[in-house]
Amino acid sequence: MSSYRVGLLVPSSNTTMETEVPEVLRRVATETGDRFTFHSSRMRMKTVSADELAAMNADSDRAAVELADAAVDVMAYACLVAIMSQGRGVHRDIEKRLTKTAADAGAPVDVVSSAGALVAGLHHIGARKVSLVTPYLKPLTARVVDYIEGEGIEVQDAISLEVDDNLAVGRLDQRKLPEIAGRLDTRGVDAVVLSACVQMPSLEAIPAAEAVVGLPVVTAATATSWQLLSSLGAYVPVSGSGALFRG
Repeated sequence: MSSYRVGLLVPSSNTTMETEVPEVLRRVATETGDRFTFHSSRMRMKTVSADELAAMNADSDRAAVELADAAVDVMAYACLVAIMSQGRGVHRDIEKRLTKTAADAGAPVDVVSSAGALVAGLHHIGARKVSLVTPYLKPLTARVVDYIEGEGIEVQDAISLEVDDNLAVGRLDQRKLPEIAGRLDTRGVDAVVLSACVQMPSLEAIPAAEAVVGLPVVTAATATSWQLLSSLGAYVPVSGSGALFRG
């Protein structure tokens, strides 16, 4: 049995990342006996707009230094669109920069991101073509689609729920997601991204959504959980958590 401190860099208005990732890791802990604690540092963001996302990225070094003071074992930049909205491949630069920031603060630690985790997770399950659901306005969804396609994964279809208030995103009813996912064009698709956003609740909807679409389902939160656990060497399959947790 091992104990791990998990660090989360989250938008100030995010209310979902600190519930869904801990729930996935709680499921893992039930299987392994490992213990996980969660420690967050926040960056100001209320509206999902290009300007606020860019400002949040600029504030991430400050947040990483504060989180490094807790001597966490791994750190995740837990806002997918903040990275993907900045242009193709940016997650690599941001992860590298924050890793150096933490090390310079005296706490060498692996830094992962929700953006990088989603891409890596889709490659891990062999998905070459996906369809996805986002809460974003259509222009931001287009940036997410372009980012994913820049990583060699074709996006067949995308549904935008067009909610720009981040608190409102966290209040969206995930029970509606299976029906929404059922409206996606999934012809020739290998997987569905049920929530391309760590703030849009989706974890409990995954089993029903997989039954509706008949395809593997991944979310930004389950991908982040998978990447965190993989970095810690603590991954095990657990039920009800989507394609990345079936082993």
